[in-house]
This record gives sequence, C-alpha cells and structure tokens, in this order.
Amino acid sequence: MPRLAPPVTRIDTRGPIKRVIYVQLENRSFNNLFGKFPGALGTTVGVADGAEKPLIPCPDWLPGDLAHNREAHQLCVNRGEMDGFGRGRYGSDYAYSLFDEHQIPNYWLWAREYALSDHFFASAGGPSYPNHLFFIAGTSGGVVDNPGHIEVGRLENGRPFKSWGCDAAGDEAFVWAYNEDGSRDGHDTCFSFRTVGEELASAGVDWAYYSSPPGQVGYLWNAYSAIEQVFHSDMWHENVRPVDRLIQDINADRLPSVTWVTPRWELSDHPPFSTGHAHNWITQVVNAVMLTPMWVHTTIFLTWDEWGGFYDPVVPPTVDRVGLGIRVPLLTISPYTRRGLLDDEVGEFSSPLRFISDNWGLPYLSDRIRRTHGFEHVFDFSGGPRDPVLGSRKAPAYGDPFHWPADAYTGWLPGTKPVEAPSGGGAAAWELR
Repeated sequence: MPRLAPPVTRIDTRGPIKRVIYVQLENRSFNNLFGKFPGALGTTVGVADGAEKPLIPCPDWLPGDLAHNREAHQLCVNRGEMDGFGRGRYGSDYAYSLFDEHQIPNYWLWAREYALSDHFFASAGGPSYPNHLFFIAGTSGGVVDNPGHIEVGRLENGRPFKSWGCDAAGDEAFVWAYNEDGSRDGHDTCFSFRTVGEELASAGVDWAYYSSPPGQVGYLWNAYSAIEQVFHSDMWHENVRPVDRLIQDINADRLPSVTWVTPRWELSDHPPFSTGHAHNWITQVVNAVMLTPMWVHTTIFLTWDEWGGFYDPVVPPTVDRVGLGIRVPLLTISPYTRRGLLDDEVGEFSSPLRFISDNWGLPYLSDRIRRTHGFEHVFDFSGGPRDPVLGSRKAPAYGDPFHWPADAYTGWLPGTKPVEAPSGGGAAAWELR
C-alpha cells in the first residue's frame, strides 16, 4: 500500500516551503557573535563614552549578567552615538567583547552555507518581554520593558515559579505600554491582541510553540502565556509543548506547519550561562531537522531576542515609539536559501512572520508585518532543494550547562569577581531576580 505524504506537505503554500521553524535564543548583539565574520558589517573596536575601545575575546560563561532593560537600551544607543554599553558591574569589560569562529563554529558554518542577515534588529528597543511578543504577533501591544512587581514565592513542581503572562503572581504586577496617542499607562501582563498562531489555526494550518513548561527555568519567555484568549483556551494545551521534547518530535516527524521555539534558560545563550552549550544544543536541533525527510521543505529562522547589553556599532532605525532595538543576528537555514548570502535588507522579528503570512496566505496581522519584507531576496526557488550541511563541530564549552561554575571557571579577566553562586548552582537565581 503506498504511503501517504504527511498532512503538512499537502497544505497549499506559495512555494515549496511546507514547514517553518522559528527559534529565538537570548541576549546577544550581532557584533558579539558575528563581528569578525568576513564581509559582514562588524567591528573589533567599539566606542565607549566617545573614545575607541578595542573589543576583547568573549568568554564562554560570563561572570554575571549585563544591563539590558529599556533604560539600558537608551543609554547604549545614546542618541545614535552607540557608546554607552559600559554600564553595570561587568559592562565596562564584557559588554565590549566578541566571539571567534572556533567558539561558535556551526553558526559561522551555516552563515557561509546559508544566509546571515547583518541588518536585522530586535523589534523593541528593550529587553525580552516585548520582543517575545513581537516573535508571535508582530506587535508588543505598546510594551517596551519587562513587567514589574512580579512575585516569585509560589512553587510549581517544587520549584520557584516566575511568569510574565496571564498567570503572573502578584496583585500589583504590571508592565508599561504606550498608547496610540503616545501616552504611557501601566497594563496588566495579560493581553488580547491576536497572534500569528491563531491566524494559522483559523486557516486550518497547525502550529506549535515549544518552551519551558511552568516550573522549569525559562518559562517566563513563553509569550503565549501572556495572550488571554490562548492561555485560557484549549490552544494552550493543544499547541504549547515542552521544549525538552523538541528533538524527539523532530525525529518522529511530529512538527506542524509552523513551530516557534524558545529554549530552557540554561541552553538559551542568556548571560551568564554558556554560549558553547547553547550552540551545541542548537546544533542538535538543526542537525536533527537536516537528517529527516522534512529537510527538503523546511526553513529554519534562528535569531536572538535582544542585544543583552553587548556592544554593536549600528544605529537601530526608528520606526515607531517601541523600536527598532539594537541589532541581533538572524540565520536563515533552508535547502532553498541562497548559499553564502549576506543579507543587508533591514529586518526584525516581524519579518519571518511576513514570510509565514505570505507562504500560507494569511492576512497581515500588524503594521510591522505589513511593512517588512518576506525574505524574497533570501530564497531561490528556481531549482531543487540543496543537500543539507550539518553542523560538524562542537563548540568548546566549559563544565555542565546546568550548573554555574563560579570561581572554577578560569576564562575571565584577572581580578574578575563573579556573582555569588546561587543555591544548587542552577539558573533560577537569575530568572527570579
């Protein structure tokens, strides 16, 4: 009996792409990861308070986090001077750092074999929360910063629980949001604007969102927890999946037409945790896709949610009161991606959503999605799919990805004092701050 093609491949699309996997890591500027990449718009010399400052090698683990809230973004940009990154306990040294190829080898390999966008910006000029909302909806509802007054005393599965969504703990939890007239109000952490996942469902196209579940560090990045009509509906149970199951589901061909992915904290690239361990996990994910039959009709968009405090020389364009934010990398990995393309078209987190909308014939959900490009210049659909180029090298990564090494790590500048190790050596202490 002949085997039927998977349902995903039988849904009409504009081109040969039948699956999109949209992955968002954490807190790296373009220059931090690709400042030395040949031909890309990068630099090895930054500017700090008007003076040139050579960039140092970035360590695998950082001694602590860097400032990256809304205020930090404004200080870094400094009215276009791009010279205010040296803030906080570690900013004067580690904000002005960048990686070499051997530290993140497969990112550079895929930049050579597929496409690297070096004019791609965070959607919001601020930290994670608004940018994760753009990741699923092409809007943040006017939000520019992380929520405040979040309580973290509650436990889920015996672990401290933190949410930025509709289940955020704390009677006074709120987030600042701009209104259409430019005024700013405090808003609760539950929104009702429509998302691209809902648009897909209305068109009969299945989708999934992989993230840390409640009680696992990294759950706060699940943007769908902040969307009222999803969180309080069957979609929350049917479309949201634990990220620890991602590779298993890839191997079993369980991914729907569109998949969003946010990692657990320890594998997210969020300082102070290891870039090498994050790179090696992403390599497992991408290689898994490449080794399955789904490769021939799949596009992977791999990006980082905001700059994380790291230096970047490119002034972000101003498109509205919320953004754009400081530049971040985007890799477009697909059998139809133009090989070795350095994409210099301005893009943001709404741009992959424009591709999704065009590919499945969806209405444009926001002005940002409507105004951006849909990667027409990045793909070549005139020929057949190219064979995959697997990530073949592991990044050098110190220690255990799930335990903070503290003083045992020797990769920092002499005299660096790391933050005090949290109880148990895990990531919860950073998330719960």
